[in-house]
Amino acid sequence: MKKNLLLLFFTCLFISCENKKELELQNREKALILREEQIADKEAEYKSLLLFRDSVIALKDSADHPAESLKEWPKNIQGIWNSKMLCRESNCNQYVIGDQRNETWQFLSDSTGIYTNVLNNKKLVRVFKAKYIEDKIQLEFNSDSISKNRTKINVTLDDIQENVIKGTQTITGQDNCAARFSVELTLPQKK
Repeated sequence: MKKNLLLLFFTCLFISCENKKELELQNREKALILREEQIADKEAEYKSLLLFRDSVIALKDSADHPAESLKEWPKNIQGIWNSKMLCRESNCNQYVIGDQRNETWQFLSDSTGIYTNVLNNKKLVRVFKAKYIEDKIQLEFNSDSISKNRTKINVTLDDIQENVIKGTQTITGQDNCAARFSVELTLPQKK
């Protein structure tokens, strides 16, 4: 009888320990899920703060230069241009002197101001913020603040003629590597 009682006692103790471990494991799992949700909430809040910061910077830029943000492109510039770019100097791995690039640039304006779309094979590649000051076009592109490969592109088009626009494009990549391209824009041939 003592053996049976002892066996019953150890069985209960064993079952009790197993239930305790399982309960502990379930509690840990719930705590982990809660922590993951908190981290996801903080990440979403961080991303929204980055977007808010970027929009405030954009508003500040347009407030600092209100005339530029309201301008329209002159009729001789507005529209689609073919671009031909040639790398003139580079210390970046992905750009080699002599590289040629051909894209389509579209000079547009709307209620937000003037900007330039860059298309490659009819697909939008980037959108430049634009300024047109005293017969000089300045374009700027910054990859978004959460992008893995940060890139900054500045274009100065300072030789503006009726059917040809020329200038320079500077690409600054990670580790401050820089590549400089000559840019020549021409109007598409009418068929």
